[in-house]
Amino acid sequence: MSLFFPLLAATSPTASPLLTTLVALVVVYLASKLGGELAVRLQLPAVLGELIFGVLVGVSGLRLLGSGNEVISVLAELGVILLLFEIGLESDLKELLRVGPLASLVATVGVAMPFLLGTAGLIWLFGVPVLPAVFAGAALTATSIGITARILGDLGKVNTTEGQVIIGAAILDDILGIIILAVVLGVTRDGAVSPLGLAYTTFVATGFLVAAIFLGRLFAPFFVKVVNRLRTRGDLIVSALVFAFTLAYLAQALGSEAILGSFAAGLVLAETEKRDDLERRLKPVADVFVPVFFVNVGATTDLSVLNPFNPQTQQGLPITLFLLVAAIVGKVASGYVLRPAKPVNRMAIGFGMIPRGEVGLIFVGQGVGVPGLNPALLTAIVIVVIVTTFLAPPLLRYAIARGGATRLETG
Repeated sequence: MSLFFPLLAATSPTASPLLTTLVALVVVYLASKLGGELAVRLQLPAVLGELIFGVLVGVSGLRLLGSGNEVISVLAELGVILLLFEIGLESDLKELLRVGPLASLVATVGVAMPFLLGTAGLIWLFGVPVLPAVFAGAALTATSIGITARILGDLGKVNTTEGQVIIGAAILDDILGIIILAVVLGVTRDGAVSPLGLAYTTFVATGFLVAAIFLGRLFAPFFVKVVNRLRTRGDLIVSALVFAFTLAYLAQALGSEAILGSFAAGLVLAETEKRDDLERRLKPVADVFVPVFFVNVGATTDLSVLNPFNPQTQQGLPITLFLLVAAIVGKVASGYVLRPAKPVNRMAIGFGMIPRGEVGLIFVGQGVGVPGLNPALLTAIVIVVIVTTFLAPPLLRYAIARGGATRLETG
């Protein structure tokens, strides 16, 4: 037991901020590594293990982490900025143009249906105020491309019509989800909804993203030229981070969200010849900061708000179950709206759109502190991410085994 005395002393209220932060980082990184390793060995995404182990060490478990450490909160914010930069860097705008109208239709319905079902149901069935309901509904919109891409890869179905539609729609989902997040956060933080305010916030978010990509493409050759002239260690990664943090700052300063700026930076640099090298160099940096975000989301998730026997929290569990149904039904419906000239496995497309992932958790992380947002809603979103991540692989495998997949025509 004496081994743990320094740890316990460092977590006491009288401990110095440095000691408290060091212990918190030890807990965060141990939780992320243990959880990630376990998840990967179970053929699940590492992020799921990081999230669950965050719950175990947080306010709903061992209470080794909470929401009081400002340094961890700042590191988590940096983590989500780097995560969006990485997502943008891995997105291919040219590929989106190739997947055509099928993926666009699936993405549009897959965003609209969960959003409308979730928002309307929370308002009409549970009496949730409009702003929190809109936030929770918006959190259901984005699909996790990583999970479905891995399943399709394992089954050898990436280069099928179904595989390309799912992947293309998931990428579009992420982009639409991030724009929606920026808009919803801008509206909810203002504390009121007005048509003019909503239009302005939407214009700022979409306008910034489009302008950043357009101007960034003009800047990209200059960026490559400067990087090629540098001779010091860290030339590419530091230059890229300067660009990403600058766009993140500009987005925040112009009334949108910092994450939109870093995402735009990733989209811009993805079009340069440095993309592959930058992806490789960014991973170690992201590995330091991004797990802090996911573990912190889990650590601040309060499962006690789902207790149906407490009169103050008895709506928590029904709300969670409702959002889970809305999340699944809304995405499955996106596959069944397709009426292509040649038959496709619509069930597989619908099931492939089910899993939520990083963007859904970003909603939770950014939603902490939003006025009027019930903690039960944030916890419900976390549960939706976990359950849909578990459900998607067997459902997608079943759909493909039952209905097959259509080989892409070449030439």
